[in-house]
Amino acid sequence: MCYNVKANVESQLKRAVKAGYYKDAEEIKSSLSELGVKNFNHTSGFSHPTLFIYTAPEAEPIPAIWGLVPHWVKNNEQRLKIWNQTLNARADSIFEKPSFRDAAKSHRCVVYVDGFFEFHYYKNKAYPFYIRRKDGEPIPIAGLWSEWYDRENESKLTTFSIITTDGNNLLTKIHNNPKLADNARMPALLTEDKVEKWISADKNEKELTQLLLPFPDELLEAHPVKKIIGKGVIENDPEADKEVVYPELKMEIR
Repeated sequence: MCYNVKANVESQLKRAVKAGYYKDAEEIKSSLSELGVKNFNHTSGFSHPTLFIYTAPEAEPIPAIWGLVPHWVKNNEQRLKIWNQTLNARADSIFEKPSFRDAAKSHRCVVYVDGFFEFHYYKNKAYPFYIRRKDGEPIPIAGLWSEWYDRENESKLTTFSIITTDGNNLLTKIHNNPKLADNARMPALLTEDKVEKWISADKNEKELTQLLLPFPDELLEAHPVKKIIGKGVIENDPEADKEVVYPELKMEIR
């Protein structure tokens, strides 16, 4: 699963800068607090952060809240019940599940992050690992998005979900939660050529599903880090992605 990411503003906006929407990331930073976006050294989907998403090949980035709210949700009480259940969407069921099928057909997006965190279990203890691209480039993750009108407050919410797929060899080594029957999962990372296809309107279900295959191992690297959730953890810790050596871990992660 993917509930924890590092997503700095520069990485989130790199595609927009490259496309010429902004001269550089600094151009939009003055309005970030108003949009709710900030540098996330570590953030959890369960805190429902606001990140930039891209919804079409030529579209500017828009701020969206992590935790998709389907258009058919009736009120805020129902929204709060479903919110934590839609942080992730399984690639093999997005065209079937009521929460995701409409978005899968016509509301696909990409979110750019620096990297993501997963947990490795050893002797009943969880060790967080940070995974990123070897070349240091931001990672595009396939997602789904939705717009929901809050009638109680007369406002509109733009929300998104991250898609997960089968884990590659690297993630299979790391993501080994013994409490989960299907634990070797990873976010559906995309190469840049697949980004354009994923957010293009003229793709059918079969074509889209083929874009959500496990990401190549050789493009990623991983290392263990210090505790990122729970009591005593510093919120948005700038050291969250720094490598920590645990002598008891004998596994080799490349």
